[in-house]
Amino acid sequence: MNEPNDIPAEEVDAASVAETTALDPLEAALAEVTQWKDLAYRNAAELDNFRKRATRESQEARAYANADLMRSLFPILDNFEMGLEAARAESEKSMIFMGMSMVQRQIADFLRDMGVMEIEALGKPFDPNLHEALSQEVRTDLPEGTILRVSRRGYKLKDRLLRAASVVVSSHAPATAETAA
Repeated sequence: MNEPNDIPAEEVDAASVAETTALDPLEAALAEVTQWKDLAYRNAAELDNFRKRATRESQEARAYANADLMRSLFPILDNFEMGLEAARAESEKSMIFMGMSMVQRQIADFLRDMGVMEIEALGKPFDPNLHEALSQEVRTDLPEGTILRVSRRGYKLKDRLLRAASVVVSSHAPATAETAA
């Protein structure tokens, strides 16, 4: 009746389904392998980024670890400089003034070695990122915004601002109703 090649339709469908299901686990396994590879690559990249970030943060912590110590030294340095100015007013040849001058040089060298730089302000244009304006004075001989006096020195540690310089800034006279007309 049925030849060996003559397979009923129901059996053909079952055979193709069995063949398809035999391929599906292979395809599913390959898809899962691809998915796990992708996850492994992502995790490896995440770990690499974490290591780089940890190294960068560690270097930054070492570079700026002394920032709080330096900030606490600045008021002491300010008072020392006021004492130095008082000794200078008395006599620049006195032993007290000469000794205090040597200590000031040592402090300046120490700060420089630690990466602390004084912010140059006198005669420079006002920069709100580096300077704190205490007041303004009307000056017509200088451009507006020029720093006239430094009341308190400012400092940076490498590229970070530790303390803004307190300054007095030049301004031009405000326009009056008569000059405006």
